[in-house]
Amino acid sequence: MKRKGLKRIIEKQELDILKNILKNSRNIVFFGGAGVSTASGIPDFRSKNGIYRKKSYGKYSNESMLTHRYYEENKEEFLRKYHNSLKSTPKLPNSAHYALKELEDRGQLKAIITQNVDGLHQKAGSRNIIELHGNHGRQYCESCGERYEASWYLKKEGIRKCDSCGGIVRPEMVLFGEPLDNHRIEKAKRAVEEADTFIIGGSSLAVYPAAGLLRHYKGRQMILINEEPTKKDKSMDYIIYDDISKILPQII
Repeated sequence: MKRKGLKRIIEKQELDILKNILKNSRNIVFFGGAGVSTASGIPDFRSKNGIYRKKSYGKYSNESMLTHRYYEENKEEFLRKYHNSLKSTPKLPNSAHYALKELEDRGQLKAIITQNVDGLHQKAGSRNIIELHGNHGRQYCESCGERYEASWYLKKEGIRKCDSCGGIVRPEMVLFGEPLDNHRIEKAKRAVEEADTFIIGGSSLAVYPAAGLLRHYKGRQMILINEEPTKKDKSMDYIIYDDISKILPQII
């Protein structure tokens, strides 16, 4: 079904429009990107303060160090940095995560589709989460697929080897250049197709195939909450340009 394009850009004083939409929704699906977690102290990728804009050191850019190629060519260094990131101070959910948890508790929010790997939706208490890009806190064996948790990983040293087959254990998160899990993609598509209200938050909508989920929405209540414009703005029914951690709690 072809969309008619943007209905309107919502100003802060008009938040009641979005609040009324959510109040009357029975099947809300949320699709979130890195901007959902910036208020928790986790930088995004493409904004003016994002990871890709930060100064890099050595011959590799910050962007290239998150690719499959870099991992394959610098496995020991990649896994050392990953180990250090697991040991760092844990981040906590922010008001956007808790607002989504409240919508879920009301029975209105049916699915959270996230590009993030930080696990903050789980920490906030949400349950129906589709992690398109995996989870930073989980690992698996490259050879046999055996799954591991961070507690196991942190007890080991150097390149971790699988207890079952001796293969290399790596983080579950999907690196750039690696395919997404098809089962998760199909599950996300079904959720979007069944939604009466589709909220997109904190995403530049620049990464595929995740950004392609928009075309599966059949309704007329697609809402974008993002600090900066995206290339998909004309597909939206409503837009508000602001921090989702500030806006979402005000419209639920």
